[in-house]
Amino acid sequence: MTAFNLIKIKQVYANVIMQGVERDEQASALLQNNPTSVDYLQQLLAQRLYPDAVRFLAHALPKREATWWACLCARHGLTDKTPVTDIKAIELAEAWVYKPVEENRQLTLPAAEATAFQTPAGWAAMAAFWSGDDISPVPEATIVLDEKLYAKAVIGAVMLAATQGEASKIQDNYQLFLRQAINIASGGDGRSVQP
Repeated sequence: MTAFNLIKIKQVYANVIMQGVERDEQASALLQNNPTSVDYLQQLLAQRLYPDAVRFLAHALPKREATWWACLCARHGLTDKTPVTDIKAIELAEAWVYKPVEENRQLTLPAAEATAFQTPAGWAAMAAFWSGDDISPVPEATIVLDEKLYAKAVIGAVMLAATQGEASKIQDNYQLFLRQAINIASGGDGRSVQP
């Protein structure tokens, strides 16, 4: 099994990352011996528990890196028939990743709404929006969010992207997307990972 150097994942133990995270029985059983984050990820991959590996990485990666991963996955499914709303949502989410300032983050909410939350692009935009400290759409109010809400949007983006299209491609999509996330967690940008 390949050893990972997941420098972007600061939490050593998987149990801390997975606390309160939905997972299947097999993934829960793997946590019984308090594995390190690297060991847990390797076990998930070895047992082909790909949705659980997505959940783990979405919660383990920092906000910017996780949102970038969501953008890469959303871009994977773009075609010449992709609605302009999806392209705009990805572009605005990427703009926040490149420059994570409040002005860029605020633009991602209307972009996500324009997709009706039906596409990976919309959820990538929501990951960017939910990465802030205050998710209120108006300056007069403050709404503090759950610290890991962005991870739920990342999971939505990645899983939607993996399962769109032909059923025969789902496993390949998951494997590609997980390799991208591992590359990002190792300090890369995920773009160099080939299908």
